[in-house]
Amino acid sequence: MKKLLVLLAILLLAPAVQAEDLPDIQLDIRDYHGIVIPEGTFIPVMNTQEISTQTCSEGYKVKFIATNDLYLHDSNIVPKDTEFYGYIEKINAPVVGTNAAMKIRISKMVYSDGYEIPVRGYLYTSNNNVFGGGISQPVKYRSMAQRQLKVKRTTLQLLPSYERAMGEHTVIPAGANEIIVLTSPAWITHTVTN
Repeated sequence: MKKLLVLLAILLLAPAVQAEDLPDIQLDIRDYHGIVIPEGTFIPVMNTQEISTQTCSEGYKVKFIATNDLYLHDSNIVPKDTEFYGYIEKINAPVVGTNAAMKIRISKMVYSDGYEIPVRGYLYTSNNNVFGGGISQPVKYRSMAQRQLKVKRTTLQLLPSYERAMGEHTVIPAGANEIIVLTSPAWITHTVTN
């Protein structure tokens, strides 16, 4: 109880801090509005290391570098040499009849000054963003006679059999030009000026 009375006395007897005693500090805030990069935007990039289904596993981290400036409303929102980071989201091993496949997810971009912005995207392919996964080579070919009516002769045509070889591993070589497609809008609040 004594402590409470002493604290109350200190609060009542202490001089009140007035508004004119506080320093007048104004922060310079730049007039800048964020820019939204729409979903479905294509960003041209270059691969920095070899990515292979044979040597890499799911979760393997990958890096790409933007090859061109990307402008939106007269603003350079993705300058050349911006780095994109991601990982291998899914790998399918090669099997008899089908080549290996992989899907690469992009999770962030880093400007040249070190500023990071999270993005959601994939390395683009026309096959639902999956690299590889095609049919492997046939094991053997069978010959089939084909009669030509105009010249009145028969030729042999080689047709692939239904038997397929073991699939091959899929590789994206270092330095390959690829495209990133954004799967959701990216909110850009930072740009790099020269």
